[in-house]
Amino acid sequence: MAFRLKLNLQLFAGEKTEEATPKKRNDSRKEGQVAKSMDIPGAAILLGSIGCLMIFNDFFMKRISWLFTDTFLHRMSTDVTVANVMQMLGQYAMQILILVAPFFVTIVLLGIITNYMQIGFLLTGKPLMPQLSKLDPIKGAKNILSMRSIVELLKSILKMSVIGYLVYTTLQGASHEISKMAYMSAESILHYAGGLTVSLGLKVGVAMFILAILDYMYQRYEHNKSLRMSKQDIKDEYKNMEGDPLIKGKIRERQRRMAMQRMMQDVPKADVIITNPTHFAVALKYDNSEMAAPQVVAKGQDYTALRIREIAKQHRVVIMENKPLARALFARAEIGDSIPTDLFQAVAEVLAYVYKVKGKTK
Repeated sequence: MAFRLKLNLQLFAGEKTEEATPKKRNDSRKEGQVAKSMDIPGAAILLGSIGCLMIFNDFFMKRISWLFTDTFLHRMSTDVTVANVMQMLGQYAMQILILVAPFFVTIVLLGIITNYMQIGFLLTGKPLMPQLSKLDPIKGAKNILSMRSIVELLKSILKMSVIGYLVYTTLQGASHEISKMAYMSAESILHYAGGLTVSLGLKVGVAMFILAILDYMYQRYEHNKSLRMSKQDIKDEYKNMEGDPLIKGKIRERQRRMAMQRMMQDVPKADVIITNPTHFAVALKYDNSEMAAPQVVAKGQDYTALRIREIAKQHRVVIMENKPLARALFARAEIGDSIPTDLFQAVAEVLAYVYKVKGKTK
C-alpha cells in the first residue's frame, strides 16, 4: 500500500499541471517557440491588397491602359533595333514597378505589423538550424497522426469550405449580371469585374481574418499547454537558478572558515579579551588616534571562544572575566562595530585596568 502511494505521488509530481515559469517562457522564446498564427498576416495582406486596389483604382487603370495601348499608338513605326527594344523594355519594367509598388509596400508593412503584434520583436536563427531528430521516420509518422495534425487538417477544410461558400453565393447572386457581360463594352466589363472582385475579396478577407483570430487563440492555448511544467521541473529549475544546495552549503562553509581565519588573525592585535569565562569571548581594541570608541575585533561562543582564549594566551593578550559585559558585547556588537554607548563606562574601566597592568598610558 505504501509503495503504491509513493508511486502515485511520483506520477503526480511528473504530470505537467503547472503554468510555465517566466524563465521557461524566455528560454522558449529564445528558441523561436512562440504563439503565432500564420493566418493573421495572410488575412491582413488580403484585406490590405483589396483596400489598396480600391484606393488606387484610377491610378491602376491609367497605368494598365497605357501599357496595353502604348505599343499600338507609339511603337508601330519605331525601327526594331536592339537599342529601341531595350529602351522600350526598360520603360515598361519601370511602369510595372510603379504599378506594383503600392501592393509591395502594403504587403511588407502589414506583414511586419501583424507579426510584431503577435510576438513582438524577435530575431533568432534557432528554428532555421538543421535538426537530425526531424529525420526520424517514426517520429515523423507520429507527428502526421498526432492531434495537432488532425486539428490543422480540420482548419484547412473549414477555411476551404468558407471560401467556397462565399465564392458560390457571390457568383450565384451575380449570375444575372454575368450573363449580360457578352453585350457590354470592354470598359463596362472591366469595371463590373473589378467591382465583383473587390466585393468577393472583402467578404473572403473578413471571413479569413475572423478565422485567423480564432486560430491565434488556439495557438496561444496550445503553446501555453506545451510549456506546462511538472512540480519536479519547477524544483529543478529553481535548483539550477539558485545552485545546488550542497554546493551552496560548501561555499558558505568555506566563507565561514575564511572569515574565522581573518578574525583569529586580529586576536593578537586586541588590547583585552573579555570572557564569560567559558561560553563567550569578545576581543576589544582601542586606538584613540584612529577610533572614536573601542571596537570589537573578534568574538565567539563555545569552541570559537576557546580558540580566541588560546590565541590570546599565546600572544600574551590580557584576558578578563566579566560575565555580564561579555554577554552584552557578544549579543549587541558585531565584528568591526564600535561598542554600544551604554557600555562605554564598563569597557573604559576594563581598558584602564589593562593599561595599568601593562604599564601603558592611553
